[in-house]
Amino acid sequence: MRPVYALSGGVSKFTKARHDKTYPAIVKEAYDYAIDDLGIDFPTFTSLVDGSVASYFSDHFERQLMAAIIAQDYLGLCPLPSHRVEGGGATGGICFQEVWKSLASGHMDICVAYGFELMSHVETWKGNEFIALASDVSWDYPVGGFYSGYYAMMVTRHMKEYGTTVEQMAHVSVKNHINAYHNPYAQKRNRYSIEDVRNSPMVAWPLTRLDICVMSDGAAATILATEEGIKKLEAAGAKIPRPLVKVTGIGRGTDAMRMADRPHVDYETFMRDYATDQERGSDETVAHYKKLWDHGTRYPGVHSFRAGRTAGNMAYKHAGILDPINELDFIELHDAYTSSEIQTYEDMGLCRYGEGGEFAASGKAFMPGVDYGLKLKDKPQCPVNPSGGLIACGHPVGATGLMQAVFAIWQLQETIEKHFGDGTLQVKDAKRGAIHSHAGTGTYVTISILERED
Repeated sequence: MRPVYALSGGVSKFTKARHDKTYPAIVKEAYDYAIDDLGIDFPTFTSLVDGSVASYFSDHFERQLMAAIIAQDYLGLCPLPSHRVEGGGATGGICFQEVWKSLASGHMDICVAYGFELMSHVETWKGNEFIALASDVSWDYPVGGFYSGYYAMMVTRHMKEYGTTVEQMAHVSVKNHINAYHNPYAQKRNRYSIEDVRNSPMVAWPLTRLDICVMSDGAAATILATEEGIKKLEAAGAKIPRPLVKVTGIGRGTDAMRMADRPHVDYETFMRDYATDQERGSDETVAHYKKLWDHGTRYPGVHSFRAGRTAGNMAYKHAGILDPINELDFIELHDAYTSSEIQTYEDMGLCRYGEGGEFAASGKAFMPGVDYGLKLKDKPQCPVNPSGGLIACGHPVGATGLMQAVFAIWQLQETIEKHFGDGTLQVKDAKRGAIHSHAGTGTYVTISILERED
């Protein structure tokens, strides 16, 4: 496979509603920004690009089948090859990886990933219904009805199994909202306290309104290329930032859509099929897991995302990562709920299963140099959602995973201050980061590793 580099990206402002433009025009905002950041003009780039992949979640919001082809035409990319991907909340992450495949395989040299969602065209209750159709409409949907109910059920099980608390969940919300305070692209730029989170309106116990992401309008785009593609761009006058940002690992996982169909594997099966090499190699961790299973824990149940562990193990192997908490400098993680961020800490191996709540409140996932108004036990170690994540940036579904990629590229290029007009959220000397995209109740998960090339 050929090396693949993420060269640039752009995002529109994520907001509750963008009634001023159609979705192709909002996609073009992000696309134009990504092209301009390469210092190349639109016609020249169009003459060089080989194709695209489009990302959007639902035909329902736009009331338009094949919506991507309208955007493709608007961007001037016809008649170049393209296809649309769809995988719920993981759509953007899948899109990014499909572009990687086109380049790594030798099929293309320069390829664009673009994604969008305009969710404001319907009432909130109708949007929740559309999203809930990504559960099994014959079994889960008639019982749960909306996703906050599903996630409330999952986190109450996590609380019972591991002692996770609502205050630990609130730490995630405080962290992500205050990070987004410094991100001009974020939908919600507010400072909250633990008390604010817990006193906000209850949606589905224990999840309050501030534990949950919001529906959004927005778009994002990234430009990826091979070494040959970079040569073509530079020969045409592009100014590619150095050092380059290389995609060094990709991973994906899946799980049954119906949560009741997910297995409850025993200790031996977990250690053989799901534990990381690091976990197997630690006597303390082996004893920790043995104790959990002796007290009735089964995996994944509804308290863990097996697809996330599978995706992480694959991506880490591909990128040569053995110790993610110490080898990743930041993670942009799919935090549709504060609870799912905590669950994903465990899936991605930042801490052991059962310790996600403690990790959330420890300070290890926070940004250094930011005043959160919290007493944190530990120093920041691997900032999670330095952008503010879905909870504060917003969640225009098809754009979300690509938004994560854009922010990761800027982190690794050390250009956060340039793009945000504020350097507060720049992770100092960031060399390697991960983006994590998650669908449904954990049915599709993607993890991609991006690394600054020395």
